[in-house]
Amino acid sequence: MTQLPYDRVLRGNLVLPDRVVQDGYIAVRGETIAAIGEGALPPANAVHDFSGHTLLPGLVDGHMHTSSAIGWAGIEGATRSAAAGGVTTCVDMPYDVPRAVTNAGIFAEKVEVVNGTAHVDVALYGTITKQGGVDAIAGLAEAGACSFKLSTYEYDAVRFPRIDHPTMVAAFKEIAKTGLMVALHNEDQELVERLTAEAKATGRVDPIMHARTRPPLAETMADLEIFEIGMETGAHVHIAHSSVARGFDIAESFRAQGGRSTGEACLQYLCMTEEDLVRLKGFGKCNPPFRTAEEVERMWAALVAGKVAYVSTDHAPWPREKKLGDDIFACGAGLTGMQSFAPVFYSLLVERGLPLTLMAKYTAERTAKFHGLYPKKGALRVGSDADVVVMQEGDFTFDEAIIQDREETRWSPYHGRPVKARVAATFLRGQQLWDGEAVLAAPGTGRFVPRQHRDSYLGTD
Repeated sequence: MTQLPYDRVLRGNLVLPDRVVQDGYIAVRGETIAAIGEGALPPANAVHDFSGHTLLPGLVDGHMHTSSAIGWAGIEGATRSAAAGGVTTCVDMPYDVPRAVTNAGIFAEKVEVVNGTAHVDVALYGTITKQGGVDAIAGLAEAGACSFKLSTYEYDAVRFPRIDHPTMVAAFKEIAKTGLMVALHNEDQELVERLTAEAKATGRVDPIMHARTRPPLAETMADLEIFEIGMETGAHVHIAHSSVARGFDIAESFRAQGGRSTGEACLQYLCMTEEDLVRLKGFGKCNPPFRTAEEVERMWAALVAGKVAYVSTDHAPWPREKKLGDDIFACGAGLTGMQSFAPVFYSLLVERGLPLTLMAKYTAERTAKFHGLYPKKGALRVGSDADVVVMQEGDFTFDEAIIQDREETRWSPYHGRPVKARVAATFLRGQQLWDGEAVLAAPGTGRFVPRQHRDSYLGTD
């Protein structure tokens, strides 16, 4: 029987979680990977020869905010930027303007917008209202939410509220029934508010005070409280962003006691320091803030030791004007990170002499596993979606001008940084989205991806 040709074959160096296959190939039929191999290429209708380049699973960014600035209209631009950055699946937070995703009805409306405007695939978080929202949890899970997000710190009483302890206990109990993970923005509000008020009272509004008023203790206090509630309720509780290695140690200690506790790192906490905050001013402001150079080293030690769940960006594309001004407390908190994610993380591994397999593991496979999207997403394996990012090695400089989002969001804390690779191509479900110069996909190419199963992954394998 004559073998039918594959739809397309991609050739290059394949990065798998445990090894790199030199001069290998990925054969695609329809939207999925049909074969992975080495040697002579099988017959195909189209061949993409990326010999000498590195092929990784399309990145899965487990933490982004497409709609915090302009609402759901932001999905189109943020996912266009994702396509150019090799991020083929975005896990989007629920704190949208003007209303958060707090029930199945709002969730369904957002899914419709995703399906009509996204350039890459999108999974969605759900959350609850400040009061009376616990009963909506089951409906959100049934609608396909991949995870839940709550906060110990209030940025907006409606859109991004602090959930009080009794409500959090009740919510965790309901979320535990769904089997889904609940991620927490982890900062102690009482401590941060007091320190901020004291700084303002003395006229200290310069950039470094953002770090001084949100010290590591504000994080670790919140970590302890959320993990204790997790122990009580049986919920899988996850730190949404730990800027300090101690957060991962605390999570590990609770796991040793039988808790379901994990935490993620963000790209910026693996390379940015307090000196960068002073240099960048508002463009370096995010919550939690950058830490010391010594803390960056401890973060890497935690990652290499396997204590980190995965690495994300916490991408928040605020318009440039919200990042300007001499009063650091008046600047918006959040960084653009989508297009810088792949080149910067790749470069950090090369600069530290670490294997690229860590990129496949911590920016794709494990992220997909934690959000219940694996094996559909996050892996170069037969049967998975044919999501691939092609990295061209070389000496480049990251330029914020290439950002594919709205013009007012074309800024980056990584502007001018030397990088060891660039995104040469991106494929989503076998379709090329990015050719190294332009986004080829139209809005609506991306799809909503519901959680594939209810098994909560703790990263212990």
